[in-house]
Amino acid sequence: MENRTIYLVRHGKVQLEDDQRRFIGQLDVTLNTDGISQAKGLQKRLERADISTVYCSDLARSLQTAEITVAHKAISIIQRKDLREIYLGEWEGCTFADIARRFPKEFKERGTDIGYYRVPGGENFADCSRRVVAALHEVIQSTSGNILIVGHAGVNRLLLCYALGMPLGNLFRIGQDYGCLNILQINNAGFQVKLVNFPAAKR
Repeated sequence: MENRTIYLVRHGKVQLEDDQRRFIGQLDVTLNTDGISQAKGLQKRLERADISTVYCSDLARSLQTAEITVAHKAISIIQRKDLREIYLGEWEGCTFADIARRFPKEFKERGTDIGYYRVPGGENFADCSRRVVAALHEVIQSTSGNILIVGHAGVNRLLLCYALGMPLGNLFRIGQDYGCLNILQINNAGFQVKLVNFPAAKR
């Protein structure tokens, strides 16, 4: 296999009702003004990148970021449901503080076993990893050239864990700020991670 580059970015900051930490998961929220600026920063950062194919999840925040990032390039954007963020079941939309108050035992158990604890009605990170890693391999096998994937914080951490051979329990050791850029290379020897959590350029 020829050397190929995968540009893996996180969507920009999203519009929420307040500044409290929430379990957003697969809620379909849009970018706020900061998020739009971050996506424009990604556009600037990647304006000279040789990108053949663009993929994103089918959630609005991922698609919006992809559209802004490659607005200057004549590239179609392919949406994939299997690139969505982890599904958090009954906790979707709830604040961390609310879940910690209402379900202290479950909240603590999830923190202790972050890779494998499954929220009622939702996925765990192991489920999500199987889904997004399978999507990554399908994308690689069905394309040529360099790829841009506009993902989510959890999705990106899982793909980086996979590329680095890291256990899922360590996924939150990898930073993924809004609008960040990660760069992976793949060839016959496997994956090499070249850049992690690099901030978008200022606009």
